[in-house]
Amino acid sequence: MAVAVASADVYVHWRVYHSSRVWRLGLRGDERMNRVLRHTLERRGHRVLHARTVPGHGSADQLVIGPGGLWLVHNEAWHPDAEISHHGGKLFIDGRTQSKLVGALTARAEAAAVAVSRVAEVPVKVTPVLAVHGGDLVRTPFAADGIVFAPPLKLVRWMSRNPTADLSPDEVEGLMRAAVQALPIGGRSALSAAA
Repeated sequence: MAVAVASADVYVHWRVYHSSRVWRLGLRGDERMNRVLRHTLERRGHRVLHARTVPGHGSADQLVIGPGGLWLVHNEAWHPDAEISHHGGKLFIDGRTQSKLVGALTARAEAAAVAVSRVAEVPVKVTPVLAVHGGDLVRTPFAADGIVFAPPLKLVRWMSRNPTADLSPDEVEGLMRAAVQALPIGGRSALSAAA
């Protein structure tokens, strides 16, 4: 019995330590989400652009283009004890609203849609989603302020089950080319490589 209790205790501590790794290292989770996307959606015909700049709105961690539509993925890591919830359709982290984060992400997705639409010469919708690394999520996935919040694997599952468009493989490739032209390479990883 003592061995079973000790094993369970070790497992719980390892799980907490592992789940807080992104936050402890001061990362936002981009690399972890890149791996998740590579091993899931990219194997099913989705295309992913990493670390692209949305002119006038900062960087997009990932832009996922697939048969079900386009998603702008933003990654954030919070302290493992931070309570992430929603009330009345608004996002709350430790009891405080996150208007600045939500507003910036929504504006970035809208600007990306305009830029890609202009190059592709067809109207497209880019749906903002947020991959949560760490934190104490009350229930996932959940939508708040028009953005879906979930841990990486649940977010990928949600994107697969909630299409926003019906695109053929040729349309996916065309939108991929348009996004490459409309959204230049940027982000933290490109800046780090240049330094």
